[in-house]
Amino acid sequence: MATGDLALGQEQGEINARQRVVNDFSINVATVNGSGSQSANSVLLKSIFGMGVPVSGKNLFPSNIAGLPTWYTIRASKEGYVARTRNTEILVALNPETAREDILSLPAGAAAIYEENMNLKQYRDDVVCYPVPFDKITASVCAEAKLRKLVRNMVYVGVVAYLISLDLAVVEKSVKKQFAKKQKVFDLNYGAVQAGFNYAQEKLVKQDPFVIEKMDQTAGKIIIDGNAAAGMGAVFAGVTVVAWYPITPSTSLIEATADLLKKFRVTPEGKATFAVIQAEDELAAIGMVLGAGWAGARSMTSTSGPGISLMAEFAGLGYFAELPGVIFDVQRTGPSTGMPTRTSQADLLSTAVLSHGDTKHIILLPASVKECFEMGCEAFNIAERMQTPVFVLSDLDLGMNNWMSEPFDYPTKPLDRGKVLSAEDLKKLGSFARYKDVDGDAIGYRTLPGTDHPKAAYFTRGSGHNAAAGYTEKPDEYLEVMDRLSRKFENARKIVPAPVVVKDGTSKIGFLAYGSTDFALRESMDQIKKEYRQDVDYLRIRAYPFAHEIHDFVASHERVYVVEQNRDAQLASLLKLDLPAEQVVKLRSILHYNGLPIDARSITEEFATKEGL
Repeated sequence: MATGDLALGQEQGEINARQRVVNDFSINVATVNGSGSQSANSVLLKSIFGMGVPVSGKNLFPSNIAGLPTWYTIRASKEGYVARTRNTEILVALNPETAREDILSLPAGAAAIYEENMNLKQYRDDVVCYPVPFDKITASVCAEAKLRKLVRNMVYVGVVAYLISLDLAVVEKSVKKQFAKKQKVFDLNYGAVQAGFNYAQEKLVKQDPFVIEKMDQTAGKIIIDGNAAAGMGAVFAGVTVVAWYPITPSTSLIEATADLLKKFRVTPEGKATFAVIQAEDELAAIGMVLGAGWAGARSMTSTSGPGISLMAEFAGLGYFAELPGVIFDVQRTGPSTGMPTRTSQADLLSTAVLSHGDTKHIILLPASVKECFEMGCEAFNIAERMQTPVFVLSDLDLGMNNWMSEPFDYPTKPLDRGKVLSAEDLKKLGSFARYKDVDGDAIGYRTLPGTDHPKAAYFTRGSGHNAAAGYTEKPDEYLEVMDRLSRKFENARKIVPAPVVVKDGTSKIGFLAYGSTDFALRESMDQIKKEYRQDVDYLRIRAYPFAHEIHDFVASHERVYVVEQNRDAQLASLLKLDLPAEQVVKLRSILHYNGLPIDARSITEEFATKEGL
């Protein structure tokens, strides 16, 4: 048998051939940080996508220096599932430091592709092993030694392409997209792909059952990460001031926003009509955002949990002085530094009441890259309409990983600037009181600096103030302002994105979740139906304050499981503060907080245990 050392015999190969696994498996590429594998992994992902097969990619990488282990998992799913799975069916092992552990983690019947000198066959006799002389192949196609580390990655793309039956023309197209601007770079990399493909074709005998066959489930769809989508939404919303401080995993959101601003917010003369400012820290960044919002600019910042903690004082100023601004929080694990490159949903509770005193913030909760775009856009309308900071909470999994999506819809509604008085308005009115509730909606009128009218100016106060923005310490005037702010927040229930009814039938049991948990929960519901013949309803929450439909959903079910990615049941805790006392007892929690994206099987198993199934 060519290249020998294949773990299973011909008989097993024949069995696998009869029991083919088509378009339903995961590939895990184990390399080291800084090895340049990102481009190769992107080519592999987009090649499967190009075959019409639904696909998703998740990058697990270290938070510090180059040379440490990193894993990239590509999931192909004919059913369209995109959540993380526990098992990997195909391993590409290129990191000697983790190779033994990587192959031991595979389920029986899986396949392992690795540098031949690793001799991984010694560890498993129930895994198909494909030893490949990657270094020799790379040297044969790349004369420059310093480039071989990068080109080597494209060799494994070719090997995998052959073994899972990818159309080489589709792979070539993906390589061209990756290196579209540099013909020589394309030639070198595609040459490496061909070399890997040819070696596998000539020397390897396929004995695993995993194959890709063409489908038509990706036509018209796009692949994008949540941070890029959110940045695009902000640009469509008309953002002109961006203040930020670098922090994983939110930096790429600002980079995407800045790139688009440089492309679309420059005059024909070359003058920028925007400002992107790297502040000295996150506290300064949100201060700039609120100052720009007061001045009439649409402004934003992007951060993660540690930055949110630093922003607390200014967040309270924005709430009390009623200043618009948008804060994107791409959540990661904590407390403290935590694990900066691992995901979580653990900022919800702290963000909802960020700052001292009685403070409540509006939070939008996107669950897909499409919603990152839509809510990244709508957050600015809500911030100006409600005259308050608005937080958009995604997470590392949604923000930094690749997701398949329907194309985004071009916004057609005009920008909602809220209750802004013009000079013409002031001529008619004669004057105005900044914090007076004129219309009964708890929102005052404001003017923008530069409005040409002597009554346009007003004080913005973070200290005690009355309806006219005058300083006060009178108890009744303070109560009036605080009660109005409470009514304004209550009214936001009707303004924020409504929850999505995923399934609401006749089941006595319901699920509540938000954000990226949605992908795993939908898959889990299918597992529960198939394995336990149990129907479960599901309502996906999209914003805080909670819409009244959430109250109705809880009231109509006997038990409601709240699924979230944190230790302390933060969504459930907020719901308990919001629901009538008699409904609180219905809530149960299913929690996941190890830093990896939640998977469907974990939800299914915990639900089955709690239900005694």
